[in-house]
Amino acid sequence: MAAASVPPLSAIFSAATPTSKPIFPLSNSSTKHTLKPHQSSKESTTISRRKFLNGSLALLPLVISPPPPSQAKEIEVGSYLPPSPIDPSFVLFKATSKDTPALRAGNVQPYQFILPPTWKQMRVANILSGNYCQPKCAEPWVEVKFEDEKQGKIQVVASPLIRLTNKPNATIEDIGSPDKLIASLGPFVTGNTLDPDELIETSVEKHGDQTYYKYVLETPYALTGSHNLAKATAKGNTVVLFVASANDKQWQSSQKTLQAILDSFEV
Repeated sequence: MAAASVPPLSAIFSAATPTSKPIFPLSNSSTKHTLKPHQSSKESTTISRRKFLNGSLALLPLVISPPPPSQAKEIEVGSYLPPSPIDPSFVLFKATSKDTPALRAGNVQPYQFILPPTWKQMRVANILSGNYCQPKCAEPWVEVKFEDEKQGKIQVVASPLIRLTNKPNATIEDIGSPDKLIASLGPFVTGNTLDPDELIETSVEKHGDQTYYKYVLETPYALTGSHNLAKATAKGNTVVLFVASANDKQWQSSQKTLQAILDSFEV
């Protein structure tokens, strides 16, 4: 960064000496610098010094500010997450209150899933994270995102229960069928719209008292990718939607990996 060009301090402060020459010689006779009748030479110097210091201090943020978070590099999850106890070739991500605003606010129950160790956690934009609306968000928000350039990406989306049903603490069965739920949350799977014809398969799984709806989608116009797998459940005041996405090239080599990640998701 080029340093700002400012007059030396000695030149500015020397204006207090009656015999000193003007700091900025007047090259145009129509331009005059005069003191007000009540303003002394000393007061004028104080003002000049204050203006200089204020201008210098204004430059400090440009010099000492750290780079914005968007420039920071994500690191592979295998460097800090523990191996999965079920399959050591994956690592286990367990979301806690330290991870997202919604978890800290108690609006989302802790969840977990496995990932290949080469994946990286991506930053979620503040406007998408729900940080600005906790603890009472009216619209769905993104909890976490992970990605691998060769294999695809996943994200966890949370939706306020009140957006889907007026029944408090409703189960996913209370909200409706798998088709009805994906019709409401489909845009959060694809990133834009969901055509009913893009829904290839639905299924229902039960783990203890928790019911999950699962989906296979072929979405050629989706922003997230041409292939999407999704899994949803309701707990507390929130519906949690897990989405695994890939383009055609990624899908060919990572379909089984994405399916294993999806199957491991639990709330």
